[in-house]
Amino acid sequence: MILSNVISQLLGGMVTSIEIFLLTLLFSLPLGLAIAGGRMSSFSPLRWLMKVYISIMRGTPLMLQLIVVFFAPYYVFGMSLSPDYRFIAVIIAFTMNYAAYFAEIYRGGIESINSGQYEAAQVLGYSKLETFFIIIMPQVVKVILPSVTNEVITLVKDTSLSFVIAIPEMFTVAKQIAAADASIAALLVAGIFYYVFNVLVAFAMERLENRLDYYE
Repeated sequence: MILSNVISQLLGGMVTSIEIFLLTLLFSLPLGLAIAGGRMSSFSPLRWLMKVYISIMRGTPLMLQLIVVFFAPYYVFGMSLSPDYRFIAVIIAFTMNYAAYFAEIYRGGIESINSGQYEAAQVLGYSKLETFFIIIMPQVVKVILPSVTNEVITLVKDTSLSFVIAIPEMFTVAKQIAAADASIAALLVAGIFYYVFNVLVAFAMERLENRLDYYE
């Protein structure tokens, strides 16, 4: 009975970690592309605003960002928050942080594409939007995939930082069980989970990279 309860708690933490991981990717990847667009904009105020945003997100700890996002609505605006906001705050903070990193990765990939391809697309009658999403973006994905893979693997491990605002993800649950049982078995299980998760992520990203070999 005790063992089944421990397994149930660990599975619950595992599900929470996976939810944080998937939702962060779902929101941060498109947001990062939008920020990259602003970062490369010819409109100076927007370009500098995005530059400052990226600098702040990359220059301060994610743990601090989690705390600010969670507590700022109450201490700055006097808003009373529901218990559900803890999880929402985690997703907001993770999304804002990782979008900044993805934005710079996107920017590097976009700027690596030869400008002649834009000119050729214009001659062929493509609009700017069509040129970007049909011709440029598939090549950018191929170029940036190794860097994106590194960030995605880091995200798997960073989900453990959710403990700072008491989100019961895998690592937090494992620590609680380890403290209650005076055993490191639960922590070892958590370590195996993170390792296996990262192996699966790396395998999936490698398969995707191989499928994009035709761009070489």
